[in-house]
Amino acid sequence: MANTSARMLRLLSLLQTHRHWPGGALAARLEVSERTLRRDIDRLRELGYPVDAARGVSGGYQLRSGTAMPPLLLDDEEAVAIAVGLGTAAGIDGIEETSVHALAKVVQVMPPRLRRRVEALRSYTLRPAVEGPTVDAAVLTTLAQACRDDERLAFTYTSASGEASERLAEPYRLVALRRRWYLVAWDVGRADWRTFRVDRLTAPAATGVRFRPRDLPGGDAAAFVVSRLGSLPVRHAVVVHVHAPLGQVEQVVAQVGGLVEALDEGTCRLVMHVDDFDWPILILAALGAPFDVIEPEAFRDRLRTTATLFRNATT
Repeated sequence: MANTSARMLRLLSLLQTHRHWPGGALAARLEVSERTLRRDIDRLRELGYPVDAARGVSGGYQLRSGTAMPPLLLDDEEAVAIAVGLGTAAGIDGIEETSVHALAKVVQVMPPRLRRRVEALRSYTLRPAVEGPTVDAAVLTTLAQACRDDERLAFTYTSASGEASERLAEPYRLVALRRRWYLVAWDVGRADWRTFRVDRLTAPAATGVRFRPRDLPGGDAAAFVVSRLGSLPVRHAVVVHVHAPLGQVEQVVAQVGGLVEALDEGTCRLVMHVDDFDWPILILAALGAPFDVIEPEAFRDRLRTTATLFRNATT
């Protein structure tokens, strides 16, 4: 058994990862008796952490929100991720100034070794040159909490055609892709997996009804979103031949979406289904390899315009 201080830190960390923990499961994770667990819960309450307990079949423990913000327990990776996320806050409307103040507080208490990691990440990563639709921070927070807590969500969703409908869903993951946020969820009314664009989703509300998580086809939420986007009607199918090995092209395309196949050892065919040409230009620039435009002609025209802009800037 770990010493009391280490065990309590472990207990706090577990309580922060899930909304509700059955008492038996929590005691088993800590390798202690339920009596010892109850004593540790009481110690956390004395330190100001609002831990609720429920009895009965669904009994267990839950770390609820309180009137004041208690200290959070973060490991090194979580602390670095929070600092970098606050520093970028890309595509989230209304939290720019707040993120700066929060970032200052987080970095202030970091040990030097973590500060160096944060600075390296901030110095050598770039925000996208073209922004996508902004989403409200409160909406993202609600969705993320529902994913974490396995709690059904009710919301209004507006389709690409402008038709609004009421949805009840079991949220699985949030995915950031192509300058947009997507919610992967099981649509209860349609009895199938769906991908929802978060900027088209309004008034999300947790229902208080918990669910048993389902297995997502393929198990990869990002890949699921990419596959669904490829099946949606789009304005353009951009086809290019990239003069680079398959592995080099796949490394970039796997993160941003697109279909790639090898034509020979040094050339790949890349297909991107998009609504506008900004995104393909960014992908091709990121690849840093020669390419030939196969179709459409409108994309070739857009590249000429973009090339002229850059050429004029260097003369």
